[in-house]
Amino acid sequence: MARKFLYFIVILVFLALAVLLVLRIWSAELTRYAFVPQVAFKQAPPLPANTYANRAMWISRPDIGAKDPAQWAPPATPRQQGKAAVFFIHPSSYLARAHWNAPVDEPDSARRADFYVNAMGSAFNGQAQVWAPRYRQAAFGAFLTDQPEAQQALDTAYADVVIAFDAFLAATPKDAPIVLAGHSQGALHLMRLLKERVAGTPLAARIAAAYPVGWPISVAHDLPVMGLPSCSAPDQAGCIMTWSSFAEPADPAMVLDAYRARPGLDGKAKGTEAVLCTNPLTGRTGGSAPASANLGTLRPATDKPGGEIILKSVPARCDATTGLLMLGDPPELGSFVLPGNNYHVYDIPLFWMNLRADVARRAQAWGTPAKP
Repeated sequence: MARKFLYFIVILVFLALAVLLVLRIWSAELTRYAFVPQVAFKQAPPLPANTYANRAMWISRPDIGAKDPAQWAPPATPRQQGKAAVFFIHPSSYLARAHWNAPVDEPDSARRADFYVNAMGSAFNGQAQVWAPRYRQAAFGAFLTDQPEAQQALDTAYADVVIAFDAFLAATPKDAPIVLAGHSQGALHLMRLLKERVAGTPLAARIAAAYPVGWPISVAHDLPVMGLPSCSAPDQAGCIMTWSSFAEPADPAMVLDAYRARPGLDGKAKGTEAVLCTNPLTGRTGGSAPASANLGTLRPATDKPGGEIILKSVPARCDATTGLLMLGDPPELGSFVLPGNNYHVYDIPLFWMNLRADVARRAQAWGTPAKP
């Protein structure tokens, strides 16, 4: 009996090793199979121009009230002290394969989007207004394939974002500064929005800051056509803050391969040079800062809005080789850490309080002469 038991244990060990080997060798293929839509792409009709007059098409906007997920803040935290209007584009929340573009009312996707706006968009609620639209986002699987349907899905999503952005502008006081923000897929759409709707236009003068976080930005092929420089000082207005977070030891190969597979905003192929990294703890391009400079990390709750603010727990260093933001030892924030010690889901919560302060400084600096 004991021998049979030992044989059983040996078989289980070999099965476990076989599974690990399969996952190691074919992890990318299995991930694609799990998430890339297996249906034909169907071009959705453009949304009517007045779509975003409907309050239901917004996750956050000034008249939603207490149920607005972006309006959470830790106890005793001042809110709506700034003068800026914020336009926030949420990241991918549609994980199913039934569509290339998510229906805006798909329950699971909508619930995740609300969670993301709560954990990320709330960092901007120190300003006068926060707007976050629902949109027919590209499925998560669109980022795992080079099929033409993937770009078609992203184009459809971007078209919705443009209509929402126009509605945001129409409802925003003409003399108010604007903060533009997005994470992951939202950051990708924001980069294109900066290129096509902001760069070289009078609107550029209204931008207090832009935060396309969680999507690598090429210094050579993306930044020059976005119309704004990277932030070189913590009180600089009209600049871009961006980072992608990894704990160490980091394995960013999957992220960098996906980034390099797409052409830059200038239409040219990207090289292997480091991507743009601005440090959220210093408000400057490059460099490092100790955990003591971290004013507060948000550990998001999973069963209610908000979460716990943890003080001075996470450092940040812009890696000179890759341009990714390194965090040192993996912080304990939750179960959504991606393979390779990728803290993508936590890019903004990691630096929640510092980002809040960063937005406040840049909104306050907007409209004042730059320091010599």
